[in-house]
Amino acid sequence: MSSKKLTCLECGQLNRVPEDRLGASAKCGTCGAKLLPGKAVEVDLATLQKAARNDDLPLVVDFWAPWCGPCRMMAPEFSKAATELNGQARLVKLNTEQHQAAGQTYGIRGIPTMAAFAGGRERARQSGAMPAASIVNWVRGAI
Repeated sequence: MSSKKLTCLECGQLNRVPEDRLGASAKCGTCGAKLLPGKAVEVDLATLQKAARNDDLPLVVDFWAPWCGPCRMMAPEFSKAATELNGQARLVKLNTEQHQAAGQTYGIRGIPTMAAFAGGRERARQSGAMPAASIVNWVRGAI
């Protein structure tokens, strides 16, 4: 039986999860957090880098900041998309105000910007606020 590698978005621990256990019950072996929370989760730069590099499930990050009006408008739409894509991709948010090195590390020129990672590499990037249906379609096309 094959398994998938998933980084815990809470503690950063890398987990191996059998494919038949990838549902909502999959939990981190270290801290017990859900590995597929079904919602957008706020992460720090180190967790993002580890998950983007190691995870077998695609990872989509929303680079945002609290002072950005379009970012705040897109936040509930990004959360709706995370619920719809649960099990197909994990959606995370990174606050570029708190983690300023992220902008330089990933070459973020404007926010909101979404980047999709799969197989250890960035596969696609999209800037600008989008409704949930457009986010879902973009993610499915990117992965």
